[in-house]
Amino acid sequence: MTKNQWTVGRRSVLAAMTGLGAAMVTAGISGCNVEDRTRPAQETPTSPSTQNIPAERENGRILLAYFSRAGENYYYGGRTNLEIGNTEVLAGMISALITCDVHRIEAADPYPEDYEETVTRNVREKSADARPAMVAPLPDIGQYSTVLLASGIWSSRAPMIMSTFAERYDFAGKTIHPVTTHAMSGLGTTERDYAASCPGAVIGQGLAVQGEEVRDAGADVESWLRGTGLLRS
Repeated sequence: MTKNQWTVGRRSVLAAMTGLGAAMVTAGISGCNVEDRTRPAQETPTSPSTQNIPAERENGRILLAYFSRAGENYYYGGRTNLEIGNTEVLAGMISALITCDVHRIEAADPYPEDYEETVTRNVREKSADARPAMVAPLPDIGQYSTVLLASGIWSSRAPMIMSTFAERYDFAGKTIHPVTTHAMSGLGTTERDYAASCPGAVIGQGLAVQGEEVRDAGADVESWLRGTGLLRS
């Protein structure tokens, strides 16, 4: 584990998380496995949509941009159907603790709900070094000093649509914190990939949460936010 990597274990979700009304995130893929995983659908919290909250803090505004996929997902070696993906759940936890603007990254061509079809598409996009088109991208990110880029880890890296987002904007002088949900790959190659896609950015301490553990990660999410200085008493 490097100082830029914080892999979260199973812990109790903060009581404050249970009534979330903010926007949350969706699934990922590992190797050829969808890695962004959550508890069965009946345990899934309410999902919020993109928020436009003033996000002022001492050193500038914070943007939390996330990609998430619901539907059939990997779960402890099997499959489960998610109404809300794990990254969306994690994004909701983060946005409940800090003041930030939340933007959901969506593919113009939505990923299939079927697990194997999504795996096949991800392999194809990765092999082609594709940049899938996004729906309603942000016009600009110049007002933000800190950007949290959140997604699942699919085949050891973020889905290719995260490269679409990262390469669209000027991140020079900004701090990027990678945030991932995964099966076993932690942050994957996100630190290296965002450093390459976002020249001039500082890659800050990342947060990696195992998919099955995401709902129990509240205390660790808070600890990570305090360690990065994004959450202050």
